[in-house]
Amino acid sequence: MEKIIDEKQQGNALVMEPKTGNGKKLMIESYGCQMNFSDSEIVASILAKEGFDTTQSLEEADLVLINTCSIRDKAEQTVRKRLEKYNAVKKINPGMKVGVLGCMAERLKAKFLEEEKIVDLVVGPDAYKDLPNLINEVEEGRNAVNVILSKDETYGDISPVRLQSNGVSAFVSITRGCDNMCTFCVVPFTRGRERSRDPQSIMEEVNDLAKKGFKEITLLGQNVDSYLWYGGGLKKDFKNASEMQKATATNFAALLRMVAEAHPKMRIRFSTSNPQDMTLDVIEAMAKYRNICNYIHLPVQSGSNRILKEMNRLHTREEYFTLIDNIKRLIPDVAISQDMITGFPTETEEDHQDTLSLMEYVKYDYGFMFAYSERPGTMAARKLEDDVPEEVKKRRLTEIVSLQREHSLYRTQQFVGKTVEVLIEKESKKSDAHWSGRTTQNTVAVFPKKNYKVGDFVNVKIEDCTSATLIGEAVGYSENN
Repeated sequence: MEKIIDEKQQGNALVMEPKTGNGKKLMIESYGCQMNFSDSEIVASILAKEGFDTTQSLEEADLVLINTCSIRDKAEQTVRKRLEKYNAVKKINPGMKVGVLGCMAERLKAKFLEEEKIVDLVVGPDAYKDLPNLINEVEEGRNAVNVILSKDETYGDISPVRLQSNGVSAFVSITRGCDNMCTFCVVPFTRGRERSRDPQSIMEEVNDLAKKGFKEITLLGQNVDSYLWYGGGLKKDFKNASEMQKATATNFAALLRMVAEAHPKMRIRFSTSNPQDMTLDVIEAMAKYRNICNYIHLPVQSGSNRILKEMNRLHTREEYFTLIDNIKRLIPDVAISQDMITGFPTETEEDHQDTLSLMEYVKYDYGFMFAYSERPGTMAARKLEDDVPEEVKKRRLTEIVSLQREHSLYRTQQFVGKTVEVLIEKESKKSDAHWSGRTTQNTVAVFPKKNYKVGDFVNVKIEDCTSATLIGEAVGYSENN
């Protein structure tokens, strides 16, 4: 379940350099997870070939696409508000066409097109290559919809345009879809079954990013650890592969090693991991290669075995602890972050205490914490009554968030007095005299600019911290530069 949601990024219109100059303007807004932002880059690339330049101005757009998320009710409400705004603009500019992409497209196709008549086209996550045809349909006055989920689409042959890029870090998509039928999650229904992308096309994309001067990539998927390439096809069909295919298959640890060895000075990150799929060979690869970042996003969702079972999470609390112990044994200075859902149906006070005690054991660096919101179409919505009162959910969430804040501060305090390598990404939000970048543990660090520039690897002596940010002074370039 991919929820690395940077609230500042939500809904930003993505812009690339104008290529065509022939006047067709595309505005594309993204909501939700990194996967959606990555998909928007693929869409922009497909439409650039059709003569569309991107714009941030709604008023001048010929085509407005909104890349949507169904993970939480709040994400869907935000998208609805945006669609209302587009419709107001449509009255002034009747030629403007509006389309919904991504996870909500799959879920609400009929509602958007027929009932509410608020969009012209609806395109699911596996149908972006069909966009040119769908746009032609719309231009001829017909509604257009393609939400068919694919068994083999990975967009491996499309070179994404890097939208809103800082030129330093980029996402590289390696798997699509998810086979984990967690009862709270819509992803398997909105993005389909799991399939992996050809490692050769991944390497070509990474090599191209290295040539362009990118310093860091994030290998991206709903569940990266279960990456498995055996010549194409669904992950679940691997059992039917030939002996030769099985013998020559590439798993996630092998892919990590390939990428790390090809570009020793490029930082490698990956997201999201799932506890039951994270194998020892992945942790060993992380420990072996200096350029694979010491950071793992490892969603747990609950600390209670009973609730984990209700969620159809394929791990227990004890198995999760064993995994954490192995990670910390092999990578002592690793940072780990969590996803946590509180107030899942039937959750008791005892279950909630189990979650808090699990957090005490791990002491996560940071986390993404939500009160349960029922998603239509999921197994939980069909089988379980959303029976935890709203005020109880809120109180439990507050307790989880405040414990996480304590742990985050505890983790950042460990860095005070140490010198860490930081990759400069941008100017600090709070001061134009400071740079902001991240450590290998994914912790944000800010420091005075001096003569350094974006994209430099610098050693920074940490003098102070908040629960989210390290504050220090650059003491020279790192050996990675």
